[in-house]
Amino acid sequence: MTGQAVRIGGELWCEVAEWLYREAELLDGGRERDWLAMVSRDVVYQVPVRQTVERARGSGFLEETFHLDERYGSLESRVKRNETEFAWAEDPPSRVRHFVTNIRVARLTDGDVEVRSNLLLYRTRGDNTVPQLLAGERHDVLTRVNGALLLRRRVVRLDVTAIGTHNLAMIF
Repeated sequence: MTGQAVRIGGELWCEVAEWLYREAELLDGGRERDWLAMVSRDVVYQVPVRQTVERARGSGFLEETFHLDERYGSLESRVKRNETEFAWAEDPPSRVRHFVTNIRVARLTDGDVEVRSNLLLYRTRGDNTVPQLLAGERHDVLTRVNGALLLRRRVVRLDVTAIGTHNLAMIF
């Protein structure tokens, strides 16, 4: 958590946890349009590339190079494409399950909420019996708009350096 954040629990923690669980339920159920309604129009959604480096060189995440670097418009385009017959990479659609754990919540000084959570993404395609697993930590910022929490920023820090899936059509 950032130095400006105050770690919290209680009612806000429960609200954030329910938000994360609802998000996972929507994504697992293929309800991307409903998920998009939980996203702020000024969202930044990134999955930085990770390299294997010595401890002295830090975590290995490249802060300027991404597997995904998206904004609301590109996320909306993705959702729209998946609603058409032209989403060949996901037809038939993958079966995805999001496991969200280790939720940590802090209130930022500007009223937003900083959230860190661990994610295990389980994905199968077609009749393939070998699942694809992706694990990592999500760094989110949620903002309140008209009483509802919306995703303003997500940075997904995957545990792998090479993503062994045939596409990145899923939402982390």
